[in-house]
Amino acid sequence: MQAPRDEAESGADGSGGGGLLIEPLAGWHLPLLTDPAFVPLQPLLQRTTLLRLPGQVLQWLPIPTPSSCSRQVLIARRGATPLGLIVTRPENRSGSCWRVQHLRLALESGKRALAGELLREAILRAHGAGSWIATASTLDGDRLAALREQGFQPLRTERLWRWPGQLPEATGAGDGAGAAPGDWTLRPLNRRTARSLWQLEQAACPGLLRQLLDRHVDDLLERSNGRGWMLMDPCRDQAVAAVRWLGEHAGGGHDLELTVHPGWRHLIGTPLTALLVQAARTLGTESSLWLRSDVNDKALERWLRELQAEPRGEQVLMARSVWRRQELQVPAQAAARRLQEVLQQLQPRRRPLPTPVVPR
Repeated sequence: MQAPRDEAESGADGSGGGGLLIEPLAGWHLPLLTDPAFVPLQPLLQRTTLLRLPGQVLQWLPIPTPSSCSRQVLIARRGATPLGLIVTRPENRSGSCWRVQHLRLALESGKRALAGELLREAILRAHGAGSWIATASTLDGDRLAALREQGFQPLRTERLWRWPGQLPEATGAGDGAGAAPGDWTLRPLNRRTARSLWQLEQAACPGLLRQLLDRHVDDLLERSNGRGWMLMDPCRDQAVAAVRWLGEHAGGGHDLELTVHPGWRHLIGTPLTALLVQAARTLGTESSLWLRSDVNDKALERWLRELQAEPRGEQVLMARSVWRRQELQVPAQAAARRLQEVLQQLQPRRRPLPTPVVPR
């Protein structure tokens, strides 16, 4: 039995030849993905394969499809040898924004050209996507160049931090360290408090990035699986700081999104530490927590260093918009009726003849 082949075929060197085949992930690909670059993604690839059929069924139902069922994985191979793969997923339930989640290559040469082929094919296959988000290490010149060639522009530079999930002894870690200090209330993320978290992230997110992400309340709940914690100002019933679960980190531990309201920067310190401790206790103190900070946010980075978080490199957040011509689909009968109305207006108008008067 031969493996199924895809119609999309292009060359890794950009010349359109070479026998490079790019196709969606199938079950028979999994035993072939033995390269060290692909092995850490095996659980994700297996889960994606199992969810493909339910995702196709949900597309026919009048309900939003969960982003976990809409994840797209493309494999680039030459013969039976996988050369690279790209994992993309919707950033919101509407599918207007997609994210490049993983881009892994097994080749030691030609990485830039192969990455460009995978990115271009993923963008073409994501129907309805109006914008894309991707990250790349500041040291990965090939990936940065491939993203720029596909129209991605840098938005900001972030530093990645690994926190072991335990407070240093100098801060006096204890049972009281996880309690909400002062006049703020600690609340978990759920359907009742999700709008408060959405309003907080809308206020803290830069305007351009906010428009590209196009997130709604349900997007935060689905992406975080209901795992999130907020510091609330009880007087205004407003979330002023929050930490939200994003997913499992490839290197072990959990990825978190840390947000502080621009008008409440004075919370960076003890209140924010209590919020992070609560997240660590819920997720498990034996797991590392991975956080990101803008390289220009000196106050937040100073606080992370005081917690003995380890900097693990810098990455560039990049984005691009996708413009496609939208063709107007008009039914044949409606088009014929409109054409007839136009032709009637072009016909010469005649004065109506008077009705003759017939004597009775």
